[in-house]
This record gives sequence, C-alpha cells and structure tokens, in this order.
Amino acid sequence: MPRNRPKALIAIALTASAALAGCQQPKILDELPIDPLVSPSPPRPAPRLPAIARLPAVPRPQEASVPDGWIPAAAARQWKWIVLHHSASDGGSAELFDQWHRQRGWDELGYHFVITNGHGGGDGRVEVGGRWTKQKWGAHCKVPGNAYNDQGIGICLVGDFQDHPPSAAQLASLGRLVEFLCARYDIDPDDVIGHRDAPGTRTECPGNAMQRYIDSALRPRLKRQSRLAKSR
Repeated sequence: MPRNRPKALIAIALTASAALAGCQQPKILDELPIDPLVSPSPPRPAPRLPAIARLPAVPRPQEASVPDGWIPAAAARQWKWIVLHHSASDGGSAELFDQWHRQRGWDELGYHFVITNGHGGGDGRVEVGGRWTKQKWGAHCKVPGNAYNDQGIGICLVGDFQDHPPSAAQLASLGRLVEFLCARYDIDPDDVIGHRDAPGTRTECPGNAMQRYIDSALRPRLKRQSRLAKSR
C-alpha cells in the first residue's frame, strides 16, 4: 500500500468491503397468520399484508464485536491451521514487514495478520494484511507439500520471544483473534501451532517463551471454550 494514501481512506475501504460478508437475510413475511378472534358469522379471511422491504443483514453472533477488517469480503479459503510466529525483531509493523518481504522477492507481506508491540505500531494492535482481505494463501511456513501455507493462517507477533513472552496487550489481542478465527473457520484448537510445530520445519520461531505459552495456556483455553460452545 502506498505510504501517501490516507489511513482514513484505507479504513473506510476495509469497512465497506467487510460489511457485506458473513451475514444472513431474515425471512420475508408476505402474509399475516389467521386471526383466531374472527367474528362468529360470517368468517372473514385473514387480511393481506403489503410487501415488506428487506431488513438489513445481521452479523453472526461471533462476528458482532470484532473489527470489520477481520471479516473479509472475499470468499473464504478452506483454512485448517493457525500458525503463530514472532518477528525476532525489537519492533516492526505490517507495512515494514511487507517492505522486507518484497525485497526478498515475495509478492507481498507473507503473514495474514501482524500484532504490534508499541515499537512501530500500538502495543497489541492487530494489523490486517492484504493476503487476508483477498483470502490468499500464505507465505510464512514453507514445508514439503506447502500445506501450511496453502491452508494456514499466518499470525506474526512483533518481538523476540525466545526468553520472554509477548506483552500482555499482545496476548490479549492474540487470544481474541484466534478465538474468532477458530469459531468462524471451524479450526480445531490442536491445529493452532507455533511455526516450529509444522512437520519439516527447522526454526526456533516463535521462540521458546511463546511456544510455552501456546502449549500451556492458549491451546488449553481454546479447548475449554470449544467444549463449552458444543455443550450449549
């Protein structure tokens, strides 16, 4: 995205494109039910109701409170995994990583989402990449067969989490985002993984501290929520 394009216009464009997705139209009534309190003699037919205009589309319950940019207008890809990364840098943003990835010969930012840490973007801010709005395959987890790029949602948290976890704000945003994605795309909590979990990878990403958080806190939390949702 060009640097000189006003951010307000970008936000407006995302909002407009996302507003049409993931909605269901209510049924339209063209006739009232028969009134049981009719005159005893003679019986009268039920009155006819004029045509009613369509009501505005209503978001699904799990979509009601999420940012518009999280709900793409493009047809959903068949997602199976959520792959979590760290940037291994002190700071950064989706815009900066997009520049780095293009310099390496990639077509655009390889991740679908970036969660910033206060150095290059607000602490805990979720930035939506172009791949997500287009529902495009990722470029973040190359393995033989490329399944984790083709069907894996890539989320990068800015920072180096080898020795310490992400900030509290980043973890809160990550939890909210992953919960939404799992519910909307029916992704099993066991398929929310660190980059190093993907078979065939040789990487320390997303760092030891973040990997421990995924294994001991995030995934168990997602499993509890999944069981609760199924029991309702």
